[in-house]
Formats: sequence, structure tokens, C-alpha cells
Amino acid sequence: MVRIFGYYVSKVLLLLAFWETVLFAASFELGVWLRFHTVTLIPPGFSPRGIAATALVFALVMVVSMTALGLYQRGLQERAAGFLVRLGLAFLFGTMTMSLLFYTIPSLHVGRGVLGLALGFAFFAVLFNRALFARFATVDARKRRVLVLGTGINASRIEDLCENDSGLEFQVIGYIPVGDRNPLVPQFKQIPRDCPMLEVALGNDVDEIVVAVDDRRRKLPVDEILDCKMSGFAVLDLLTFFEKEVALLKIDLLHPSAIIYSEGFYRSPGNVYGKRLLDLVVSLLLLVVFSPVMLLVSLASLVESGGRDPVFYHQFRVGQGGRLFRVHKFRSMRVDAEKDGVARWAQQNDRRITRLGGFLRKTRLDELPQLYNVLVGDMSLVGPRPERPEFVERLSRTIPYYNERHRVKPGVTGWAQMLYSYGASEEDAKRKLEYDLYYVKHGGLFLDLIILLQTVEVVLLGKGAR
Repeated sequence: MVRIFGYYVSKVLLLLAFWETVLFAASFELGVWLRFHTVTLIPPGFSPRGIAATALVFALVMVVSMTALGLYQRGLQERAAGFLVRLGLAFLFGTMTMSLLFYTIPSLHVGRGVLGLALGFAFFAVLFNRALFARFATVDARKRRVLVLGTGINASRIEDLCENDSGLEFQVIGYIPVGDRNPLVPQFKQIPRDCPMLEVALGNDVDEIVVAVDDRRRKLPVDEILDCKMSGFAVLDLLTFFEKEVALLKIDLLHPSAIIYSEGFYRSPGNVYGKRLLDLVVSLLLLVVFSPVMLLVSLASLVESGGRDPVFYHQFRVGQGGRLFRVHKFRSMRVDAEKDGVARWAQQNDRRITRLGGFLRKTRLDELPQLYNVLVGDMSLVGPRPERPEFVERLSRTIPYYNERHRVKPGVTGWAQMLYSYGASEEDAKRKLEYDLYYVKHGGLFLDLIILLQTVEVVLLGKGAR
């Protein structure tokens, strides 16, 4: 893992993205060569330098398109059919983008034959490359080797993580008991303390050591941990380990000193103003592009209700600093959905949702009016999803640090929406808060751009909609 602007990125996936950038550029050059046979037969106006520039733009556009469809996402594990759908959509998105660039920047233009050949070569090159990647880059021998200090409740959190997620980029080589009162790790996975910890780390070719004891005040082998640290081994506490591996802040492990003394939770003026500029530019662009769609949705809503019910839905939500604001959405539920006055989360196959509303929620089109909230400054494009005051009051009493998500503006999309399914309970709200706090800590233009790109995947594939 490597940190970029505070965000942890897999070195393996960075290498994969770089190599596929090379493949895309090479595919474009091959398309040019095959289309015109030799450089001397390239039509007037083409030059080796111009071709190289267009090849680079093509490569970058295709890698961004792949990113938008989640093809460089950590832990992506799915069947071949699912991968081909993502890849096909990425190539479609990339083709449309390149066509737009050819129209707006004539100096980049190449013929349809060159672009078609480049896309064909690139498609099969990526398929072959991903087959090799799946074969060699995800085997256990390539994963980081982790030694865990502890066998109790905290250590079992790592064990549960390993059992529930096969896409992790580390493997636990063993757990060292340190006198935990309630050992929960299976005996066969424990490493007896019959030799110094440094010898265990050296003998098992360990990459990092995670301190996951339940009570650090009892029998913590400080001298042995220090010996490992001074010998060049990375030593992490459990909170940092989860933050690095699964991009969240584990609430059960979070304590005030971890917030006070850790890096992050800081927004420079440049990030604040840059984020606001991004919000204004992108929201205005999206409103212009989707204005015909919004008109069609409005007409469909009027037709469905016979003109009796309102097209838009307005509701108070909690924003930055706990301030209330009115969020705007296309109405997706019946007007009597909460006629008893009791606030409820949307459930799977919720009967209160209209037929048109079901489609709007699947495609996220019901969220488009929130672009107005972004323009006026109530919301940002990226941030924790705004919640209703009734839910906030209840959840802030039962979930530690819940109000800290209001340190930033709420967003149309967010980190929790990328990595967690739709929340419909207090437990879901707690799990989503762990991702929201990660965003509050690391939020910036770099992470915002990643989230915006991956939102394309959420919209196109309908992930987490209810």
C-alpha cells in the first residue's frame, strides 16, 4: 500500500493501471500502423508526435473509464460475465469520450478505422492481461504477510475479516498469544511463544506486525515489539490496520486520542475552494446535460399520477454543522407514504415506492434535483449522505461519534455509498458511519475525484438501490 494525499492505494493496482496505460497506448500505435501500414503512408496532417499525443490521451481516457466502472477497485471479485459487462461499459464510455474529444479538439482527430482497430486490440490486450493478473498477482504468495499480536476479541476481528473477504491483499501467517483472557482465535492458527517475536517475524518472512491485544496494560511485550520495529518491521495498531486495509475507521476501536493525535481531519483552504469550484462546474454541467432527462421524468411523473401529485419531493435534512436545509428530489414514493407521521427507512421492495419511483431509484435519477442544493451551497457533490433530523437525533444517542459526520457538507454521493449497501437500520447506519468518518479524515479533491468516477459504476450497474 502507498499513501496518496492521505488515501491508501494498492501498489499492485497502481502497477496494473500503469501497465494497462502502456497497453492502451501501444494498441493505439498498433492501430495506426495497421491502418496505414507504414509511417510514410500516414495521411497529411499526421505526425509521429501528434500520433503519440493522441495515443497518450486515448490511454488516459480508457484508464479513467476503467476506473469509473470499478475495474481498479480493491477486492473486486466477480464472475467472468460481470467483468465483461464492466469492461464493455468502460469501452463504450471511453469511445464516447474520445469521440467528443475529436470533435472539440480537432488536432487529436483520427479516423474511425484507427479508433476501431485501437479499441479492438486494447480489448483483447486487457482480457489477456487480466487473465494473467488473476493467475499470478492475487495468489497468497504475492500478498503481504502479516503477524498478529493477540488472540482475543480484537484479533478475532482480523480473523472475521479474512473469512468474509477473499479479495484482501494480505494473509495472516499466525497469531501470537499474549495472555488474552478470552482467546477466540483457533488454536491451530496460534504461534507458540517459545522464541522471541523477532525470530518469528524473520523466520516467517513477515511484512508487518499488527498489535491487536485486548488490554495493552496487561503483559504487552513492549521490548520485543520495539526490537521488531528497530529491525525494520512495520508495526501497526488495529485501528490503523483497518483504516489501511478496508478504508474505514472502526468505531469500536476509535477513541478521542486516535482522532486528536492522528494525521487527517484537516481541510486546507486550497482543498476547500477547489472542492467548491469542482461542485459548481460539475453540477452546472450535469444540469445542462441532464435537463432533457429531468423534463422527461417530470412529464412521466405527471402522467403516472394523472397530474394530481407533485413531481418534486422536499424534505428537511441535517447539513454541515447540524444546520437544517431542504433537500430536493424527484418524488419516488406515494404521497401518503408516511401518513402516520412516523419516519421510516426505505426497505427492500418497499411497497410505498411507485412504479416510476422504482425506476428512478434504480438509476439514481431521483437525486438529480439535488444538484440545485449543490449550487446554492447546502450540499457538495461528494460527502456523507444527509440524514433526516428524526434519525440523526436517535442515532447520535446510540452511536458514538455520529455527529462528527456533520463536520463536512453532505453529498449527493459519498464514500459509504461506494463501499456499503443501502442502510435501513441502526446497525447499517453504524457501519456506514465508519466509511463516513474515513471520508471526514481523508476527504479532499483526490478522493472526491475517485468517488465521482466510481459513482458512474453505481449508476450504471444499480448498486445498492432501493
